[in-house]
Amino acid sequence: MSDSYEAPRQRMVETVAPRVDDDRVLEALASVPRHEFVPAARRDRAYADRPLSIGDGQTISAPHMIAIMTDLLAADPGDEVLEIGTGCGYHAAVTAELVGDEHVYTVEYSDELAEQARDRLAALGYDGVSVRVGDGRHGWPENAPYDAAYVTCAAVSFPEPIVEQVRAGGQLLGPIGAGRQTLVDATKRPDGSLDRTDRGSVRFVRMRG
Repeated sequence: MSDSYEAPRQRMVETVAPRVDDDRVLEALASVPRHEFVPAARRDRAYADRPLSIGDGQTISAPHMIAIMTDLLAADPGDEVLEIGTGCGYHAAVTAELVGDEHVYTVEYSDELAEQARDRLAALGYDGVSVRVGDGRHGWPENAPYDAAYVTCAAVSFPEPIVEQVRAGGQLLGPIGAGRQTLVDATKRPDGSLDRTDRGSVRFVRMRG
């Protein structure tokens, strides 16, 4: 990890800290080299609190949004977590810091982004993260049930296969809405329905597929 990025990374952590209750999230953000996940031409902006383009029409979310989602997820070591929308792999790496990389399963629609994320994660020591190319709306049934699933792209509702793959009492988190999007934090009831809590307005790229 290049020393030249330590100061901006620490400033990023300090910027998002007021939005986070779990110190483990701040430790994860301090540990993951965000600059390694953005295109070389944008690395000077890697730690600014803003989304950045990563190619193929996709973005890496602003640090505060990843911090908020990771904090809301409240995952514990050993929890099995499904991510829909790998992108560059940064969010998966942050999640891996909390649960362990071998407990993170992530699905990416773009072949190119998935391959780049897989190589990048492995090179940075997160080689246990499982990356799959596919339509995220179908989740990843082979590794179900999951303790939690989060979506990094907007959908009209949580896709039913993803809901089915989360255990009863497990959590779903993601931007939901056809026009205006809301970050929805939901717990799966024993009957399969969702107990939803709205966490505010957000703006994400739409789910592809």
